[in-house]
Amino acid sequence: MSRSTALLTDQYELTMVQAALRSGAAHRRCVFEVFGRRLPAGRRYGAFAGTGRMLEGLQRFRFGDEALGFLRERGVVDEPTLDFLADYRFSGTITGYAEGEIWFPHSPVLRVEATFAEACLLETYILSVLNHDSAIASAGSRMVQAAGGTVAEGGRPCVEMGSRRTHEASAAASARAAAVVGFAATSNLQAGYDYGISTLGTAAHAFTLLHDTEEEAFAAQVEAFGPGTTLLVDTYDVEAAVRKAVEVAGPELGAVRLDSGDLVEQAFMVRDLLDSLGSTSTRIIVSSDLDEHAIARLAAAPVDSYGVGTRLVTGAGAPTAGMVYKLVQHEDDAGRPVPVEKAAEGKTSRGGVKHPVRTFGSSGTASAELIGVGSLPETANDARELQVPLVVDGEVQPGRTGPDGVARAAERHRASFAELPREAHRLSEGEPVIPTVFQ
Repeated sequence: MSRSTALLTDQYELTMVQAALRSGAAHRRCVFEVFGRRLPAGRRYGAFAGTGRMLEGLQRFRFGDEALGFLRERGVVDEPTLDFLADYRFSGTITGYAEGEIWFPHSPVLRVEATFAEACLLETYILSVLNHDSAIASAGSRMVQAAGGTVAEGGRPCVEMGSRRTHEASAAASARAAAVVGFAATSNLQAGYDYGISTLGTAAHAFTLLHDTEEEAFAAQVEAFGPGTTLLVDTYDVEAAVRKAVEVAGPELGAVRLDSGDLVEQAFMVRDLLDSLGSTSTRIIVSSDLDEHAIARLAAAPVDSYGVGTRLVTGAGAPTAGMVYKLVQHEDDAGRPVPVEKAAEGKTSRGGVKHPVRTFGSSGTASAELIGVGSLPETANDARELQVPLVVDGEVQPGRTGPDGVARAAERHRASFAELPREAHRLSEGEPVIPTVFQ
């Protein structure tokens, strides 16, 4: 957790700083904003995640001797710029949506206020964290809702099991993002260690294949972990395996897991078989390339929990949230704020500092994302301001990182999703459930 994050960036961030130091503009006070221009196809809302990880990395964004030596050896920037980097410490202010918040197109989910040089260096790192984690969270949120909501809301638990389908560093990040949107546990031990997330796991097919018979494999696992363990029953014949599992573990068998085939049909067959064998409390866990649509199809099946891997850690077809980091205001030489915006076709941005609030109808349901430019919008009294302080004068605010940050973000997501119109539960394609309106 202590490794520097300063080189997790693109070279042009540093070369821009060098050029700005030469032009004298490097120390102009600036405002950058992070937003997404659109939601992935078929999505009606996005889930904002990664704030805690970004803040943890910000505290380690330092150019040490090795990094400076590398930059010097490659000739990436000149000596005055290396001197600037050697002393780099972010001293600005960052505000943004609380982690776990729902976001919509053009929502300013993060605002970075600092000198150009300080803020410019953070662009790639901030986007890489937020784009990845928000993509996983947005996919995971739909999966949790397809499962009936969080466990606290009476839904069937979803367990993150995708570590083997993604980069080793993104595996723990994915588990964290999944926990933010209501996943009950993860198979990833690093995520458990770093963020206090519950961890689960018993055995794979290799364990069954290792033993001479399926009975021997089941007996070894039950001896090691007790009858409350979960036995994988689809290595060979599912019906035969369930009978053997109950024979070995008895009616106290904790769970069986299905990982292949027609999961709906098998779930009904296994439930009937377990009940007939007296294992009425044995749970059925299903996995195998599940996504929100597969989970929804299993809603009527006698399934107790879902193990979700590949589709979650790849964003269920949308592996990035598509967020951008744009300069929206800078001071001129006289210290006056100057709004700036990009006009390129298809990649426009709106100048000026944004102040977002969420408005609500008479029923308490969210009705619009209202964004004031330059000041808070004129709204009804029940509007909720969306941005919160994350970093003030270089100091990360408490409660946003580590296990506390994950728990806080999960609570924010539950509350934020509960405010949305019913259309947010739909998995069919459609427009965002509330509009974004600039005032």
